[in-house]
Amino acid sequence: MAQAMKIAIIDDEQDMRQSISQWLALSGFDTETYGSAEDALKTLGPDFPGAVVSDIKMPGMDGMQFLKKLMSVDSALPVIMITGHGDVPMAVEAMRVGAYDFLEKPFNPDRMTELAKKATQFRRLTLDNRALRKELSDGTTLMKKLIGASPVMDRLREDILDLGQADGHVLIDGETGTGKTLVAHALHAVGAKAGKKFVLMSCAAMDEDTLAKRLFGPMDDGGPMPALEEARGGTLVLEDIESLPQALQARLLSWMNEQGTPAETRIVAISNLQEQGKTCEDVLRPDLYFRLAAMKITLPPLRQRGEDILMLFTHFGELFAEEYGCDAPQVSAQEAAQLLQAPWPGNIRQLINVAERAVLQNRRGSGTIASLLMAENDEAEPVMTTEGKPLKEYVEAFERMLIDNTMRRHKGSIVSVMDELCLPRRTLNEKMAKYGLQRSDYL
Repeated sequence: MAQAMKIAIIDDEQDMRQSISQWLALSGFDTETYGSAEDALKTLGPDFPGAVVSDIKMPGMDGMQFLKKLMSVDSALPVIMITGHGDVPMAVEAMRVGAYDFLEKPFNPDRMTELAKKATQFRRLTLDNRALRKELSDGTTLMKKLIGASPVMDRLREDILDLGQADGHVLIDGETGTGKTLVAHALHAVGAKAGKKFVLMSCAAMDEDTLAKRLFGPMDDGGPMPALEEARGGTLVLEDIESLPQALQARLLSWMNEQGTPAETRIVAISNLQEQGKTCEDVLRPDLYFRLAAMKITLPPLRQRGEDILMLFTHFGELFAEEYGCDAPQVSAQEAAQLLQAPWPGNIRQLINVAERAVLQNRRGSGTIASLLMAENDEAEPVMTTEGKPLKEYVEAFERMLIDNTMRRHKGSIVSVMDELCLPRRTLNEKMAKYGLQRSDYL
């Protein structure tokens, strides 16, 4: 269950702040009260997990001065101002300074609750986006998100590190759900532009006129900057590049040519055509395609990643088990083979869905992974990939997963793992070395 968002209430009248606090507490909010703006400023910082309700007329620092101080600390902190009857000009000024909204005395308590809910939802989204941006600016964190020990994943990480340091534009393609947007973030985060702007936009989400304005400008008054201007000096990611109309392809190519070499702003284009049996080369202008594809990354489908499938299933299963407060499902040898043989048309996105449902099934004590795979493929029998794998690969993948899971469960206790798996110390050490498992990772 999500933690209740906080509401800070500032009012010099004790009865007023206590009544607001009691009402909002009954509505499910975690409230804290302050008798003055000065006291509130001692604790309200840029990471405050909630919204602020403040009276405008207070002795000492009044509500307007307080609002300006808060906006200088965090301009995205939602502040609801309480104004006296007839103070509409003051309320308008507060909105201009940055207030989220205002309530005029005497106000309806239900209206207060409604505003508080909207303000805290806005705040939660703001803080989540900040956390995501921070995470996506950390190259080390992003590379760790590219989970997998298969040769194709090793090559992918090497390509990201190599191309991240280069200046040229990049084309990323691959099937839906393989993580193309994550790779775009990683390219930016490990390169020389890591501290610069990262702008993401979809070419399929707008009609041609809107797309032209969003990409090149001019924008309507008060709207965001054109994406190429907003990303200046950094990275602009164009998702669904195949949806860019021919006329705009020509304008984009002209803009790229004007930049010269090295490019001030890097374009990372993402294509989602593989499921349609086409490639970017089939739909883009040849000159634009070759400018983008000079540096190209093709993400491997999950079905070609071997034991990574079990590694990913275990990883996401543990995450969901922690979220739902239950045990992760134990995968049998037969289920491991079924996971390895499944075609995974939705790739990692589909595997995450199956892992979550497996955890929920395990919590209820019913259902099997095989039944989930059948439901995913909408078939009477599990659909298996036609890409055959040697028996040795199945055995090694299951063995690695079994040792990995047992080490996690026993928090790196070698003796406990030896006892459960009936393995001598030397054999366990050899197998851990073979599969790249280190005891320090489990402590």
